[in-house]
Amino acid sequence: MSTQPSREQRQQEILKVLREAGGATVAELGRMLSVAEMTIRRDLEALEATGVLQRYHGGARLITPSAFEPPIAMRERTNSEGKRAIAAVVAGLIEDGETVILDGGSTGIAVAAALEGRHITVCPLSLRVAWAFEKSTTVELLLSPGSVRRGELSLRGAETVEYLRAHHFDRYILTASAFSLGEGFTEWNVEDAAVKRASIQAARNVIAAVDTTKFGRSAFVEICPLSRADVVVLDRGFDEGQLDAIRAVTGRLLIAEDDAAG
Repeated sequence: MSTQPSREQRQQEILKVLREAGGATVAELGRMLSVAEMTIRRDLEALEATGVLQRYHGGARLITPSAFEPPIAMRERTNSEGKRAIAAVVAGLIEDGETVILDGGSTGIAVAAALEGRHITVCPLSLRVAWAFEKSTTVELLLSPGSVRRGELSLRGAETVEYLRAHHFDRYILTASAFSLGEGFTEWNVEDAAVKRASIQAARNVIAAVDTTKFGRSAFVEICPLSRADVVVLDRGFDEGQLDAIRAVTGRLLIAEDDAAG
């Protein structure tokens, strides 16, 4: 007996279709996902409420063009299972007592959830990530100064960069908007990229946590080449050819749920 996809899985598939096609009708989505059109309509209504798409009579289209950074609400629904798997591997690399810079974004939030019960000190680069530790009784938070980017709630600006330059951390968990063999890790926002580069300089060890939806793409601003990361943690969505190519330019490669190292 076949297992029906969960609501989250359906909505991720809907977003994947819309990213690739730009738009689709309810009937088309129903056929692709093998579910009733009423179910598709409910999913589209829920996704519209988050601001990631716009419904029109009989269908829907994404609001954000592919050439710009998707909103956090969309990214949290994209490959969420893969990001949780990546987060579990990243958490296994962190030792109790360490000081950690933790990036923002949907992957950073997933890593925060995996670290919630650990005895570590975390410098979150996003108010969203800081709030993810709200219930933790073991994680000590160091919040840097700086301005807050509207919507994303990332910390940025000269004060944030100077704070990072004045400290020495054990680890930096780097997330990125995109990454490729030629362009390395890249980011949409100029100020966010500057904070990430300062974090790389401030940390003894850099762990890059990136999923398959980011690969083979390039965002607006360079962060660093792939070779700069001491460890790269990926999900299972890569084929062997891609893994071999990434492995050739990185110090260590880990695949979520596989514990394989390159």
